[in-house]
Amino acid sequence: MLWKDLFKKEQEKEYFKSLEEFLSLEEKQYTVFPPHDQRFSAFELTPFKEVKVVIIGQDPYHGEGQAHGLSFSVPMGVKLPPSLKNIFKELETDLGCEGPTSGNLKGWAQQGVLLLNTVLTVRKSEAGSHQKKGWENFTDSVVANLNEQCEGLVFLLWGAPAQKKGKSIDRQRHLVLEAPHPSPLSSYRGFFGCKHFSKTNEYLIHQNKKPIDWCLFL
Repeated sequence: MLWKDLFKKEQEKEYFKSLEEFLSLEEKQYTVFPPHDQRFSAFELTPFKEVKVVIIGQDPYHGEGQAHGLSFSVPMGVKLPPSLKNIFKELETDLGCEGPTSGNLKGWAQQGVLLLNTVLTVRKSEAGSHQKKGWENFTDSVVANLNEQCEGLVFLLWGAPAQKKGKSIDRQRHLVLEAPHPSPLSSYRGFFGCKHFSKTNEYLIHQNKKPIDWCLFL
């Protein structure tokens, strides 16, 4: 399977045609994030056959210059959002990674970490504005294909929406790790101390796969 095969199959479906119409209208009237050419960055940086880990986010960031197509990630030079700060705090506690100078997680993506948002676009300054327009169908298909066609993946599901998205994952074939969302509202309820990064690497090694260098961001 290649991403382009999945894309081609989904683009022929009615929901995707409706989604494209909606996005075309949105882009004429509003600012939409991430920029059009970065919408599918997660798939460009992490080919299907190289996926080892899937981190499922929600909406892209809706602030100016934040979203660039990778869940939880921001471009170099952009101030760290609170959730990403907490991810880095847990990373430091779990693996001793020192706080990075950048919130760009491209280095993870290039090692096989698919940074997948549930919805791939958002209207500027309006969180949730592109929910229930078709993206959820598309990302459901992404998760379903990874679940069916791959062996020994790790799915990191942080927060209720990600956990709902992962209900259909075969836990006999893949490792599913769940924790509260890393946002300041919920991180103290169990995200801190979850040790998902070290647990992921232990599992990958057990699967005879190269572990992720979580301290390598760019």
